[in-house]
Amino acid sequence: MIKGSCCCGTVQFELSEVPSMMGTCHCSRCRKVGASTLVFVKSETFQITQGRDQIATYPAEHPYKYDRCFCSVCGSALGEVLSEDDSFPLAANCIDSDIGLENSFHEFVSEKPNWLKIGDTAQQFDQHPIKS
Repeated sequence: MIKGSCCCGTVQFELSEVPSMMGTCHCSRCRKVGASTLVFVKSETFQITQGRDQIATYPAEHPYKYDRCFCSVCGSALGEVLSEDDSFPLAANCIDSDIGLENSFHEFVSEKPNWLKIGDTAQQFDQHPIKS
């Protein structure tokens, strides 16, 4: 079981399997909420074990798809943990153990600030990666 939590521990969750991939989003929205590196999890493998009632949301506006979730106590960005989709992004910073994944891609590189230098060889996309 993979465990995770917000900074203060109010919100806690478990994953029954390793996320499918890790990616970094450079859009202004992800940067500003403090959760640019995300892992993608299947909803059937994810369970909030504590603090569901302490999760606040910030609604998505076009062109963004997901409502952002936060701990209402400490403000930790959680990703999209209240999503009803079959899979969703979860803030990698909230996972409490090593999951053995490396970054697979960078998206919205067109919005990346000049001062940020990408230091890995993961594939880069100006916007969302195109599904084939």
